[in-house]
Amino acid sequence: MKPKDQPLVLGVESTCDETGIALVRGHELLVDRTASSMDQHARYGGIIPEIASRAHLESFLPALEDALATAGVELSEIDAIACSAGPGLIGSLTVGNCGAKTLASALGKPLYGVNHVVGHLAVDQLVDGPFPDRFIGLIVSGGHSNLLLVNDIATDIVELGGTLDDAAGEAFDKVGRLLGLPYPGGPHVDRHGQAGRCDAIKFPRGLSAPKYQEKHRYDFSFSGLKTSVARYIEGLNQQGMELPVDDICASFSEAVNDSLTAKTVQACLDHDIDTIVIGGGFSANSRLRELLSERAAAAGLTVRMPPLRYCTDNGAQIAALGANLVAAGVEPSDWGFSPDSSMPLEVTHI
Repeated sequence: MKPKDQPLVLGVESTCDETGIALVRGHELLVDRTASSMDQHARYGGIIPEIASRAHLESFLPALEDALATAGVELSEIDAIACSAGPGLIGSLTVGNCGAKTLASALGKPLYGVNHVVGHLAVDQLVDGPFPDRFIGLIVSGGHSNLLLVNDIATDIVELGGTLDDAAGEAFDKVGRLLGLPYPGGPHVDRHGQAGRCDAIKFPRGLSAPKYQEKHRYDFSFSGLKTSVARYIEGLNQQGMELPVDDICASFSEAVNDSLTAKTVQACLDHDIDTIVIGGGFSANSRLRELLSERAAAAGLTVRMPPLRYCTDNGAQIAALGANLVAAGVEPSDWGFSPDSSMPLEVTHI
């Protein structure tokens, strides 16, 4: 089908602190609008669920109206609606789900409650085109560090492994807090790391020992690494020594990204797959992109990375996954669905 003949899908994202509205036709993004409440959380050093929920209530209609006006689309032209049904903050999800259900009911259109995390992979199609038949997906964010075997983005996903404790983005934010960096700490740790030496301090790589290769071959662990950094900082403080912030950030970043990239490449080799797709907020990390590109090239693999604007939560990822579900002929969600804050990654929709 030509793009204009394909269904027009409205995507609604509301898992955390971003209210995202987007319109996608096939693999073409018509508009993507995001309203963030990040500034309201900064003084607390973390996301406050009640504040996030109220911000979604305030932002939903303005973001929707702006998106429709920008795309030159009427509500009546929409063919299907997709909303993030999980994982995420239950209050934020509920606001977005109620808004999407109201629209779907008023318009008489099918509604899909989709997996927000899988959407982080689906959004890459809007930039790099259709996916290969099979690929390895690396999801890295503040709440997830997972390896997925994707046979079909709409219907067939197998979770190979994930973090046993802290996610990569979460660990970065916690180390940023240890170093007294502004919230959110992740981007600041990344920036300082670019100015430091990645081999200055030898921090541990979780689950890398041979004894873990069978049971935890594709799993990650960053809690012990975070503790190691905390002890290193504490030791220098007790001695009254100045903290080498750049070197700490660079060495910590290298430990995290060494684990992520090594296991991702290994998953491709083990499953005879030649393409890696990464997604999630932490996929914006400069060292992750650099190291994964290097290791993939050495192994003869292709890496697909969405632009930085699609790494954080956005409506485009929800609309993109919704468009895949519609194209695959998947039945819409039942109207009685509730958001699932711990939605399994192998489930693409409710």
